[in-house]
Amino acid sequence: VMVWLRRCTHYLFIVVVAVNSTLLTINAGDYIFYTDWAWTSFVIFSVSQTLMLVVGACYYLTFTGVPGTATYYALIMTVYTWVAKGAWFALGYPYDFIVTPVWLPSAMLLDLAYWATKRNKHSLILFGGVMVGLSLPLFNMVNLITVADPLETAFKYPRPTLPPYMTPIEPAVGKFYNSPVALGAGAGAVLSVTMAALGCKLNTWTYRWMAA
Repeated sequence: VMVWLRRCTHYLFIVVVAVNSTLLTINAGDYIFYTDWAWTSFVIFSVSQTLMLVVGACYYLTFTGVPGTATYYALIMTVYTWVAKGAWFALGYPYDFIVTPVWLPSAMLLDLAYWATKRNKHSLILFGGVMVGLSLPLFNMVNLITVADPLETAFKYPRPTLPPYMTPIEPAVGKFYNSPVALGAGAGAVLSVTMAALGCKLNTWTYRWMAA
């Protein structure tokens, strides 16, 4: 019975983190509408997606102990997001506004770090966390490039629920950051190590809680 309860608890955590990652991703896709703060929002949302991916993937990866599980977790995030954003078609959004699977390459790097270091948890936290933090903003920018022009999309498909003060307007100033990818990668590389450690530690806490 305890084994069954322990496994159920683990899978429940995985589902909760994956669902929250999906919700965060849906919000992160809106940064193209915030035209005055587009690059600022890009950095913030890139880092937030990095942290959500790495904590859930590390939790799942160390739970199974099988390299490749992080990529599977990223696939779960992607499919959840596709399903959730299916409702956007009812609002009239074009298909190219949905989302590309930007988490998969970063998750593959996480699996590679775990496999190459012979399933060493500390190497996973350090090397895997840094690689995910450095790579995801880059892939997120590729995702942004594949989307239609932000201003054109914002004016052509206005959000029905968008408050008046957030209505897209033509930017009056230049980019807030000179290099949003570099800034997001730098912040993500530092913060994702901490979140990778948290994801691994969640296994220990869960086992102790279920064994009590």
